[in-house]
Amino acid sequence: MKARDPLLAAWQRTVSRKGDDAAVFDSTGKIARSFRDVEEGARAFYTKIDMFTAGAVVAVQIGNHQDWPSVFIASLRKQLVVLPLDQSISERQRDAALEICKATAVVSAATSAREDVSGETDLKVVRLTTDGSTVDWGDNPPSLLKLTSGTTAAPRAVRFRAHQLLADCNQICETMGISNGDLNFGVIPVSHSYGFSNLLTPLIARGVPMVVSRDRTPRAVLADLARTHATVFPGTPVFYQAFCNLDDVPALPKLRLCISAGAPLSGAVAKKFFEKFKQPIHSFYGASECGGICYDRDGTTFEDGLVGRPMQRVEIEFIEPTASSSQIRVRSAAVSDGYFPEGGEQKLGNGVFVPDDLLAQHNSALTIVGRVSDVINVAGKKVNPAEIEAQLLRFEGVRQAVVFGRSTGAGLRNEEVAACVQASPQTTENDLLRFCRDFLSPWQVPKRIFIVGAIPTNERGKMSRRDLSRRFSQ
Repeated sequence: MKARDPLLAAWQRTVSRKGDDAAVFDSTGKIARSFRDVEEGARAFYTKIDMFTAGAVVAVQIGNHQDWPSVFIASLRKQLVVLPLDQSISERQRDAALEICKATAVVSAATSAREDVSGETDLKVVRLTTDGSTVDWGDNPPSLLKLTSGTTAAPRAVRFRAHQLLADCNQICETMGISNGDLNFGVIPVSHSYGFSNLLTPLIARGVPMVVSRDRTPRAVLADLARTHATVFPGTPVFYQAFCNLDDVPALPKLRLCISAGAPLSGAVAKKFFEKFKQPIHSFYGASECGGICYDRDGTTFEDGLVGRPMQRVEIEFIEPTASSSQIRVRSAAVSDGYFPEGGEQKLGNGVFVPDDLLAQHNSALTIVGRVSDVINVAGKKVNPAEIEAQLLRFEGVRQAVVFGRSTGAGLRNEEVAACVQASPQTTENDLLRFCRDFLSPWQVPKRIFIVGAIPTNERGKMSRRDLSRRFSQ
């Protein structure tokens, strides 16, 4: 067993304290695993991975499975490196991740998550025929690899040791006031950084039980929230926007904390949700490389992109303190050791991470106003898309606006401004262009504005300007 592993030590305290208490519920509210069951499952799974040597990378692609805690605990004990993979990724992306991270095996599960009378779950460990030698991790072998694409299309991983994962868990629970008396509702994927840190590690380290849910349809999520009496809902903006548009919603008397992460939350959505459900949404800003950064403790400001103040024991520093917006340096015990394969030392290392986001001060809170990579180069002039989006949103009938750059074909980084807008049926492109010309500088005015039924996002609720640029290329 890994000596003095802080997560395993925390787990031993959890299981000795909570024992037969419920740890994992299914979406009907039925107890799927007690804490003692999780421990027994970890011991059983250990026998399935006993053939692997310490430091081997094992990919886990099991969705929101009730035995995720057991799999991770057993892997910590065997000193394996866990690589969570989302079930929705393509086969090509999966194979690329396995190759880049030098995975030795893949843990998979049937979608029904069946369990037979002997207690054996449907988890299976498949050794890869192409697996190579174990990576030489040096003096600081990781416990977890978080897959991230960063600002490039090629995947790479972020290396975390157990003490960094535990630090992030503690910062989240203490900042948000989450205790073992709460019940987390787990519909966001455990395989994502957000789900891993808000669902899995709080269960292991602090005894916070969770519901595992696989039905992501908004009405089913609301029904399951009501049925399970969950008290904490870590969600994404896509869920909250969908909830606002539903009629005949169930009462949620036990729900006390709604969290939004994965993408900036619209102030209009936050306000509408508050009026409909009488619950504020607390924006949570973090990154795969460092865990949680900021948290909106109030939730009733209803400003676009507001992410609140730094989390407990997280320090931030503006790189350009006199600028209207700037990148920041993040320092905390949760910052990862670096990337794998190595690289990017200028933005991650030695307990410091520099996100690509541009932030601005908003009274005592911080607001995300864009990304370094979002800046559009128009004949040498730098255009911040957030300024144009703010102008478009002032037009009556515009519900959402995303601005991006498109290549003009006239040389490297020479772009023109374009926009996607979700608006009322009577709104036209010419109306919006005239409106922009009245208030913006000529180089800021979009060349084209595409009116769409919905702004495309991925399953995490994130919108990619790069994807929009490709989709609406000339």
